[in-house]
Amino acid sequence: MENIELNKKLSLFFILSIFLSLSVSSESKTTKAKTWFGDPNLQGIWTNASLTTLERPSHLRSWEVSEEVALEESLRAQKVSEAYDNPLKKGEKIKASRDPGGYNAAWMDGGSKFFKIKDKYRTSVIGYPKNGKLPWDADKSRAFFQKLRPRGMKRTDHPELRGVGERCIVGFGSSGGPPMMNVLYNNHYQIVQSPGYVMIMAEMIHDTRIIRLNGQHLPKNMKPWLGDSIGHWENNTLVVETTNFHPQHSFRAGLRHRFAVTENAKITEKFTRISKDEIIYQFFVDDKDVYSDIWAGEMVLTSDSDRIYEYACHEGNYSMENILAGARAQD
Repeated sequence: MENIELNKKLSLFFILSIFLSLSVSSESKTTKAKTWFGDPNLQGIWTNASLTTLERPSHLRSWEVSEEVALEESLRAQKVSEAYDNPLKKGEKIKASRDPGGYNAAWMDGGSKFFKIKDKYRTSVIGYPKNGKLPWDADKSRAFFQKLRPRGMKRTDHPELRGVGERCIVGFGSSGGPPMMNVLYNNHYQIVQSPGYVMIMAEMIHDTRIIRLNGQHLPKNMKPWLGDSIGHWENNTLVVETTNFHPQHSFRAGLRHRFAVTENAKITEKFTRISKDEIIYQFFVDDKDVYSDIWAGEMVLTSDSDRIYEYACHEGNYSMENILAGARAQD
C-alpha cells in the first residue's frame, strides 16, 4: 500500500511539473472579470483556428520560432492551399478519375498563422514531450489499432458501423474534445456559464459539453460521447477533469491530427482568461492503454465577434444514404 501511495504522489508531482514547465501557468496575469454570480468570466465566442497543429511538423526542430520562420510557414501553407484547388491550365481538360475529390480551399478555415504565446510562435500544441510528438507505446498502440480495424471505415452493413463523424454524432478529429483540437474548419466555441455549470459548445456538429462544478463523476458504466467532465475553480482558472470516455470515440482522426483516447483515460484541462480577447487553454492526457508517457499541450482561444450558426449535419447527410445504397447495389 505504501508503494501505491508513493507512486500516486510521484505521478501527481510529475503532472504538476508538466504544467509548470509550460510557458503560461495559472498564476500568469489574468483578468478580474466576473459573472453576475461571482465566478471568473469565460463567456463568449472563441476560436482556436491556427496553422499550429497538435504535433510538430517534421521539418521544424523547436517548439517556439521567430516571426520570420512563422511568416515562412504561413507562405508555405498558402501555396499548399492554392495548389489544393489544382486549377486547370489554359487549354487543359479535366482528367477522368475514380476519386472526384473533396472540398476545395474555399471551404477550409483552419487558420493561416501559428498562434503566439509570450511573443513566441508555437510550432505544435504539444509541449510535452519536448519533441512535440505523441508518445505512443509501440505494443499497446499496435494492439489498439488492430482491435479498431475490424470496425473500420469500410463496413457498410449498417449505419452504426460507420464512423461517428459520418453519423453526425461527434465531429471528425477532436474538435469537441477533450482535448479541444483545431480542425480544418468550424473552429469556434461558445462558452456559457450558470451557477454550478460551465457549458462549452463546439461549432463542429454542435458538440456540447456540460461541466458540473464541484461535482462527482458518473458511475463508470455511464460513458457520454465527450466523456464525463467535472470542474472547479483555482483562483481565476477553471480546472476540468474528464473520465468515462465512450469506446466509439476512442480514435480521434482528422486531416490535422490523429490520436487515441481510450475508455480508461483521464484528461485534465485548464482555462485561464488572460485578457479581454484571450484564454490560455492547457491540457494533459493520462492514458496508459496506448501511450508510454503523459502528454500535454496548450493553445490560445481568441475571442470572435461572429455568431455560431446551426450545423445541420443530419439534415444534409446524403453521403450516409448513398454509401449504404451503393453497397446494397454491389451486393
